[in-house]
Amino acid sequence: MFDTQKPIGIYYEHPDWFKPLFAELDRRGLPYEKIDAAHHQYDPSETESPYALVVNRMSSSAYLRGHVQGIFHTAGYLTHLERIGVQVINGTVATSIETNKARQLALLSSLGLSYPKSRVVNHVSEIQSAAAQLQFPLVVKVNIGGAGAGIIRFDTPEGLQLAIETDQIDLGIDYTALVQEYVKPSGGHIVRVETLGGKFLYAMKVFTTGESFNLCPAEICAIPEQPEADFCLTEAPKKGIQVEAYTPPAAIIADVERIVKAAQIDVGGIEYLIDERNGDVLYYDINALSNFVADAVNVVGFDPYARFVDYLETQLEQNQTYNPERRPVLETL
Repeated sequence: MFDTQKPIGIYYEHPDWFKPLFAELDRRGLPYEKIDAAHHQYDPSETESPYALVVNRMSSSAYLRGHVQGIFHTAGYLTHLERIGVQVINGTVATSIETNKARQLALLSSLGLSYPKSRVVNHVSEIQSAAAQLQFPLVVKVNIGGAGAGIIRFDTPEGLQLAIETDQIDLGIDYTALVQEYVKPSGGHIVRVETLGGKFLYAMKVFTTGESFNLCPAEICAIPEQPEADFCLTEAPKKGIQVEAYTPPAAIIADVERIVKAAQIDVGGIEYLIDERNGDVLYYDINALSNFVADAVNVVGFDPYARFVDYLETQLEQNQTYNPERRPVLETL
């Protein structure tokens, strides 16, 4: 049985994204501890954790902020927690999908869902032969991305060849990338669907010119030459990105819920677009790091962080870890 005095562990790396989560936990007086995923250690011989449960909010884009070590450390730490019986929100399976776009495509294939036609490569020398099996324009997308980083669009074979010859393509921190057909989204927008506890939470259209890719977490949106790694949907309204609440068709909601169930994602987002050429629904990103949209009450009509903490309280109660006698926040930063 869990110790009812244990706090929730919030394992995270980005310094700003989860301030609303901390504020909601503070408002309710729930005991929690901030765990810095970028500077962390644990004892693999321990048999009991100091946490009632651990919420994994590690970001795949951490390498853009000099925290690549956190990405690879996380897999071992979560494995350890699960081995000793700690519930992890977005555990090892979800993390393995979040941090591997090739696995995402394999999962979509296993569910019979469509995605942009792709090839997976592990060396720059393989890109041209992969591209020869696809139609231009296409993108080269790093396997471990995040924040829309590491995505380059090529409109012609000549442009791709020049980039290869001049050593302009970086396959990322695991030396693996997708070579993927670029698809122009119908209506000038993609759709981001957020889920919680395996169920639809809300969705929104994110409008884009489609000319660049640096809009996190909507990869089909924007990429300047120097990616703004911290620009995310949490900041979309104040950055001038047009977003609007939207309810997808029931069939798409059902497919999204199938995806998060298969990926064992407790809280996360799925992105899709409608192919302008033929109306096909194409899924292209499975994201276990949900940075809920800014100004959510006005955009979607409610505070998703409040719903998230409701969910955490439910998990605590189910694990008999809920403690009505609240304690102050602990800090390890």
